[in-house]
Amino acid sequence: MQDFNLHAPEGANKKKRIIGRGQGSGRGTTAGKGNKGQKSRSGGKTYVGFEGGQMPLYRRLAHRGFSNYPFKKVFQVVNLEEIEKRYNNDETVDAASLISKGLVKGAVPVKILGDGELTKKLKFRVSAISASAREKIEKCGGSVEIAGKTGTKEQVK
Repeated sequence: MQDFNLHAPEGANKKKRIIGRGQGSGRGTTAGKGNKGQKSRSGGKTYVGFEGGQMPLYRRLAHRGFSNYPFKKVFQVVNLEEIEKRYNNDETVDAASLISKGLVKGAVPVKILGDGELTKKLKFRVSAISASAREKIEKCGGSVEIAGKTGTKEQVK
């Protein structure tokens, strides 16, 4: 193939349709806007949810109640299989070491999940941990401490 033989595939470049330029153009008179009415006029736009003057649905329905969205907790999750690959025996797994090993980004709370197997004795100090991950860690002789929660039920276990 040579540079001067390159061309766009069939149908890739379409001619722009020019409307409202008189009867001879083939798209004259109403210019594809139908006959009369608000939407055929210049500047005749309506807002999203407009129902022709009828009270819109979003104003007919009551908006009450509570949303937990502003208060939700966002965790970065790390599976045990990733920890197994990057950590050696008797190391501590905490936010700083996870960042340095490239498993998490930034200072967002970390949750450990139980996917994969663990064969090393490790000490975990993280924000949250799943029950299956805790079980696998303790079976290997490791320990789990929930960071930022002193004297809670999680630490006593």
